[in-house]
Amino acid sequence: MAAEQPTPVMAGADQSRIHDIGYRGYDGPRLGRAYARRSLYSQSLRGSYGLGRSAKSKVLPMLLFAVMCVPAAIMVAVAVATKAHELPVHYTRYAIIMQAVISLFLASQAPQSVSRDLRFKTVPLYFSRPIETADYARAKFAALASALFLLTGVPLLVLYVGALLAKMGFAHQTKEFAQGLVSVALLSLLFAGLGLVIAAVTPRRGFGIAAVIAVMTISYGAVSTLQAIADTQGSSGAVPWIGLFSPVTLIDGVQSAFLGGSSAFPGGVGPSTGEGVVYAVVVLGLIAACYGLLVRRYRKVGL
Repeated sequence: MAAEQPTPVMAGADQSRIHDIGYRGYDGPRLGRAYARRSLYSQSLRGSYGLGRSAKSKVLPMLLFAVMCVPAAIMVAVAVATKAHELPVHYTRYAIIMQAVISLFLASQAPQSVSRDLRFKTVPLYFSRPIETADYARAKFAALASALFLLTGVPLLVLYVGALLAKMGFAHQTKEFAQGLVSVALLSLLFAGLGLVIAAVTPRRGFGIAAVIAVMTISYGAVSTLQAIADTQGSSGAVPWIGLFSPVTLIDGVQSAFLGGSSAFPGGVGPSTGEGVVYAVVVLGLIAACYGLLVRRYRKVGL
């Protein structure tokens, strides 16, 4: 018998096949945008202190956290031992004194929060899920602000507990502690916004670190120098207005005008109440502007 010849395949004939290789559709719960936003916030906050990352990534943030807390613990020990009636530093002054440590933490963690997503082009993957650019920006902003609030708020808690152990006035210490928390909350929001906007400009983490350090330190040094020159030349009225051009002096001006405590301005005299209103408006405006710029930046990245 002659062998059966294969049926010829005509050119252009449909050669498609359907194969069942076991993929199944997802029929579980869909947790939505809110859950994704909370997860991103939690992951970013933990990452700011190296949690969930390598041991090497934990060294710097934990070291800076310890550096922020140790002076407060020493002040408490001295106050308890000497039975002092007041803490050596007002709650609102502590973060200003330690602003170099805060700036270093911001410079190291703001690029870590956003630069890697830009560098490895993973941002569009976030937006492929039920999460929008505003959700991403809001989660990153809130996470870094929370990390800074922990960095600046825990030392104030150490001071407060120490003051109570030293049997200082409960009502007075509680009031000043609350003022200090408001101050560091504003500082955390402002610094987080500025740090993220600067870091989001470049996918290179090193460039982001250098840029954040430059903005924070150069602006503070320049403003402090100009304030000192204006004061020595008798132009003390210009001192508060010069303070509007540095994040650190902005926070200093707001807290000295409304939250008590002395100011780091020349002569220890901060803005008046009217000038303090201008400071507060500028701080809140900068926070809102930083959030808006961050959202706009990620809308471009997600295209």
